[in-house]
Amino acid sequence: MTGIIILAAGSSSRLGKPKQNLIFKGKTLLQRAIETAIASVCEPVVVVLGGNAEAIEPTIKNYDINIIHNPEWNEGMSSSIRTGLSGLLKIEPNIQSVILMLCDQPFTDTYLLNHLIMANGEQGITACSYNNTTGPPVLFDVVYFKDLLSLKGTEGAKKVIHKYPDKVIEILFPHGSVDIDTIEDFEKLNRE
Repeated sequence: MTGIIILAAGSSSRLGKPKQNLIFKGKTLLQRAIETAIASVCEPVVVVLGGNAEAIEPTIKNYDINIIHNPEWNEGMSSSIRTGLSGLLKIEPNIQSVILMLCDQPFTDTYLLNHLIMANGEQGITACSYNNTTGPPVLFDVVYFKDLLSLKGTEGAKKVIHKYPDKVIEILFPHGSVDIDTIEDFEKLNRE
């Protein structure tokens, strides 16, 4: 069984308003990410909220998901990964792998999430490849949970990917480089 954690706890400081609530093709970025996750073979679906949670949570409360609040969200990505994974393990203690997903990569689709699972081999890390880098969405087998739970500060899953380069399978996701950090990014997205 593969769970999925949608990391949506950031405060969108560069954007100036919660990016999770930006509307793209009729739904918020976070709603789109949740619907994509629910439609995949992954379960359970965990959403980690932090900054701006009071403005975001009402837009997603009707989905069949597990919302987990990260009180230490301002520490950085590591705290959301730790909080999300700890919460996922409480919900489903026998989980065998997890996909870490962001809400601001609007071209992540169900096929890609399912492909991460199908492509995963004995090595246990399957990451997306774009712009000469590897990144999310990324799948980690249970053997890497200890590494994920020990991340600190602004460290993200990339630290674990770089620690085990020979264990990583890459799948191409050219649109993975499209993420929303500024209002210019969002305006460009809506023009495409």
